[in-house]
Amino acid sequence: MSAVPSSGLEPLAVLAARVGATLRERRQTVAVAESSAGGLVSAALLAIPGASAFFLGGAVVYSRRAGKALLGLTREDMGDMRGETEPYARFIAARIRESHRATWGICESGAAGPSGSPYGDAPGHLCVAVAGAATASRTIETGNTDRPANMEVFARQLLLLFDETLRAQDAAA
Repeated sequence: MSAVPSSGLEPLAVLAARVGATLRERRQTVAVAESSAGGLVSAALLAIPGASAFFLGGAVVYSRRAGKALLGLTREDMGDMRGETEPYARFIAARIRESHRATWGICESGAAGPSGSPYGDAPGHLCVAVAGAATASRTIETGNTDRPANMEVFARQLLLLFDETLRAQDAAA
């Protein structure tokens, strides 16, 4: 688990532009599942001119009802998994990738604040995941109760993990 201050990360638009350029260059696609970031990741990617070359779709999966409606999740799919965990984030990243037939699926699930989650996670708790040619996930604690600030950090952390995963693919090639 990483503690991350709300500052010190590249701006969301910079991360999105770099990820978008990499995807466009590789002719790869992405589908996004967000929870507490509320669509900020999708919006940042869609703000890039020519995003239709790499962005296939996104969903804000903020509740079990949304998971069922947007991703077809069932109780059997979920088993004993709960939101705001790395296994859940990896599962949802893989699920959105599969449902959109994308090269990559990415997911964030967290407690933006100002209070903790129903699962007992503190505000600022976040799990991010990437699924594709490589799978990666991490848990982050911002230590912050400011909802808008956490939403921004959550979006940046998801794009940062995705960017790192894409760069690791380049290094491995």
